[in-house]
Amino acid sequence: MPPRSLHHSLPWPHEGGPGIQGGDVGPWMGSPGHCCAGDGRSPSLQSLFPSAGIPRLRRPRTLYPWRRAPTLGRVRRAWVIPPISVSENHKRLPFPLVQIKSDKQQLGSVIYSIQGPGVDEEPRGVFSIDKFTGKVSLNAMLDREKTDRFRLRAFALDLGGATLEEPTDLEIVVVDQNDNRPVFRQEVFTGRVLEGAVPGTYVTRAEATDADDPETDNAALRYSILEQGGPQLFSIDPLTGEIRTVQVGLDREVVAVYNLTLQVADMSGDGLTATASAIITLEDINDNAPEFTGDQFFMEAAEAVSGVEVGRLEVEDRDLPGSPNWAAQFTILDGDPDGQFTIRTDPRTNEGVLSVVKPLDYESRERYDLKVAVQNEAPLQAAAPRAERGQARVSVQVRDVNEAPVFQENPLRTSLAEGAAPGTPVATFSARDPDTQQLYSKDYDPEDWLQVDGATGRVQTQRVLSPSSPFLKDGWYRAIILARDDASPPSTATGTLSIEILEVNDHAPELSPPWGSLCSTPDRGSGLLLGATDEDLPPHGAPFHFQLSPRVPELARNWSLSQVNGDHARLRPRLRVPEGLHRLSLLLQDSGQPPQQREQPLNVTVCRCGQDGACLPGAAALRAGGAGISLGALVIMLASVILLLLLALLVALLARFRQQSWDKRLLHGLQDDLRDNILNYDEQGGGEEDQDAYDIDQLRHPAELAAFGAPLGRPPLRRDAPFGRARPQVTRALPTSPADIADFINDGLEAADCDPSVPPYDTALIYDYEGDGSLAGTLSSILSSLDDEDQDYSCLREWGPRFSRLADLYGPP
Repeated sequence: MPPRSLHHSLPWPHEGGPGIQGGDVGPWMGSPGHCCAGDGRSPSLQSLFPSAGIPRLRRPRTLYPWRRAPTLGRVRRAWVIPPISVSENHKRLPFPLVQIKSDKQQLGSVIYSIQGPGVDEEPRGVFSIDKFTGKVSLNAMLDREKTDRFRLRAFALDLGGATLEEPTDLEIVVVDQNDNRPVFRQEVFTGRVLEGAVPGTYVTRAEATDADDPETDNAALRYSILEQGGPQLFSIDPLTGEIRTVQVGLDREVVAVYNLTLQVADMSGDGLTATASAIITLEDINDNAPEFTGDQFFMEAAEAVSGVEVGRLEVEDRDLPGSPNWAAQFTILDGDPDGQFTIRTDPRTNEGVLSVVKPLDYESRERYDLKVAVQNEAPLQAAAPRAERGQARVSVQVRDVNEAPVFQENPLRTSLAEGAAPGTPVATFSARDPDTQQLYSKDYDPEDWLQVDGATGRVQTQRVLSPSSPFLKDGWYRAIILARDDASPPSTATGTLSIEILEVNDHAPELSPPWGSLCSTPDRGSGLLLGATDEDLPPHGAPFHFQLSPRVPELARNWSLSQVNGDHARLRPRLRVPEGLHRLSLLLQDSGQPPQQREQPLNVTVCRCGQDGACLPGAAALRAGGAGISLGALVIMLASVILLLLLALLVALLARFRQQSWDKRLLHGLQDDLRDNILNYDEQGGGEEDQDAYDIDQLRHPAELAAFGAPLGRPPLRRDAPFGRARPQVTRALPTSPADIADFINDGLEAADCDPSVPPYDTALIYDYEGDGSLAGTLSSILSSLDDEDQDYSCLREWGPRFSRLADLYGPP
C-alpha cells in the first residue's frame, strides 16, 4: 500500500469572473486538475516542491530474497500550490476557500490548523479552518486598500499532537474592485497667466489620486474641463492634468479672472468621478496708454509764492490700478523755459498735480501756456494702440498780489576798520518791491551803533564801536534791517547786515613784566627772559622784535639781547656787572602794517649768584628786591595800608558808639522801673559775710585780685558744706588780655558747677544765714522798719553810674 499524503481540494475558478466559485475539488497545482503523479494519487505535504529524479539501482537478488525487486517506472514529483484569489468586498460569508487533507491517517484521526495574519494575528478572525475536515473559510469582507494579500501556514497533527506533515504555505490574494473614487489633491487650483498670452502657454496643473490598484483600470484616471464660463480659452491634458491656453484673446480689462470646473474619472474616464475648481488670474501688461480727460486745462496762480499747488490734470488708464502699468508720469514739453512749474503724480488718484517751484512775477509775465505729456512708468507694449490724448495744453494765469520787499543780497556782508569815526558809511542795504515804495528801519542793533536812512537804506555809524563790546563775536557785528512797503496791509522784508570789524594796528607792544633779576656774571644763570604783549589781534601783534635802545649806545657794550621766539627775548650781561639796580631802555616793535613800536624802561636787579645760577642772600639782593619795585606797585601798597588804617579806625568808633548806646539803654531801664529791678524781696543772701554762697572774687578781674592781695584758686568753704574740705581745684592760668576775661569767668563757673562740695555759683538764694555780723544787717521786714531811718545810702554813689539814681532816692541830699 503506498504511503498516505495530504490532499488539497480547491474550488475551481470560474472563467471570466472576478472571484472564485467552488464546487469541484482538485489537487493543489498551478492549474486546476493538473497532477503529475502516475498513479493518480495526491502528493503528501512532504512532497509539495519538485524533487530530483532517483536513478535505478542494480542489487543482488540473493541478499534479500523476501523482498520484491523494484520495477522500472516514473518517479513522483512534488505539487506546485498556486495562490488563492478572492475578491474584496465579498458579501456571502462565510465563504469556503480551500480544503486540505492528509492521507497518513484515517479520516477523523487528523487535526488541521492554520496560523498567520487574519487568523491569530491582526486582523484576527478573517479566516478559519475546520480542524477535522480541513476546510478553510472566509469570515469577513476584505479591503484590498488595507491588505492586498495574506500568507498563512497550514498544519496536520495526529490526535496525540504529533506532526503528520510538514507545514504548508497558503497565500490568499485579494482581488481589487473599483470601490474608491478618485480624489483631487486640492479643492481649488490657482494659476496666473499674462493677458495676451499665446496659445499653448502653461497655466497650472491639476492632480488627483485613486486608492484602487494602480495596475488595473480601477485607478486609470482621465482629466477634463466641465465648464469655463465663457469661450473655450483653456484646455487640460487628460493624462497629466496640465492646463494651457488654447487661443488668443485673453484681455484682463475684459475678464480678469476665470473659474474652471475640472473633473477626473477612473476606469480610463468611464468609472467613478470627482470635481474641483481652477481659478486662473490674468496678469496685467501695459497694453493701455494713459490719456488726458481733456485737451486743455485752465488754472490760476498767485505771484511771489512758491511750493503751492496750482491745479490738477486728470488722466484715464484701463490698466491695473496701482501697478507701474497704470501709474502716470507727466512731462512739461513747452512753455516753461525757466523751470518755474513742476508736475507730480498723486499715487492715489493718478492725477497730475501742477505746482509752482519758483515765485512768479506778474510784472514780468502775466500768462503761461504749457504743453504737457503723460505716459506710464512701465513701457507700453509694442502691440498696444497709442493714446489719442497723450498730450494737453495747460493755461496758467498769474494773479497780481502785493509783494513784500526783497533784499537783493541777504545777508549782506561788509567790513569796517575798528575805531571808525561817527558818520562813516557802512553799506546801502536796499530792497526791491515792484509794487510800492519802501521804508527802512533798524530791528536789531544791540550797541545802537548804526544809523539807517529810512528812504534809501543807507547805513552809517553814529558813534565809535568799543573793541570790547560783548556783541562783537569773532570780529563780526550783526544787525537786522527792516524794509516795509506802503501798501495796505503793509509787507515787510527782513535783512541781515554782517559787518566785519577789521583789526587796525593802533597799539604798540609792551613789556610784561618790566622788571626782573639776573646774575652779575655772564657765566652764571640763564639770563633774564623778557616777554611782551599787544592789545592788537593778529596779524598786528606777534612776532615782536626786541632791541636795546639805539639812543643809548653804551647798553650794547654791557648787555646782549637775543630773540627766543615770537613773544620772548633773553637779556644777558656781556661782562661782569655791578650788583644792584640797573635801568635799561628797550625798543619793542610788533608785526603790524604799519608796525607800532615803543621804547620802554626795564628795571634789572643784578645779584651775586651761586653755582646753580640762583641769587645768594645778602644786602645786595635785598636792596635789589626793594629797588626793583615799580612806582605803581609802591602806590598800590601805600593805598592798601591807608585803607586798612581807616577800616580799623571805623571799627573802633563803631564799637565805642555801641558801648555808649548800651549804657544809655541800661540806665534808661533803671530809671523806668528802678524798684522792680532792685527790690526783689524773694531773693535774699547771707549778707556780706556769706562768702560761701557766692564767691564774688571768682568774677573779678585777676588784676584786681592781685591788687587786693586776695588768694586765687581756693575760695573759702561754707560752714554748712556737706564735706569737711573742698575738692582740690586745678590751677587756672590768668588771662593775658581783656578778650580772655569772658573765657576765664566761664571756666570758673563751669568748675563751680562741677564741684559737689559747694552750691553752683548761679545759685545765689541762700536763706539759712543772715543777721548779726553782716554789714547790711537783717532783711527782716520787722527789723528793717525800725532801722530804715538810720541807714546810710551814700555809699551807693561809689558803685558807679548805675546806682546813682538809687543814691539820689535814699541818700542824703
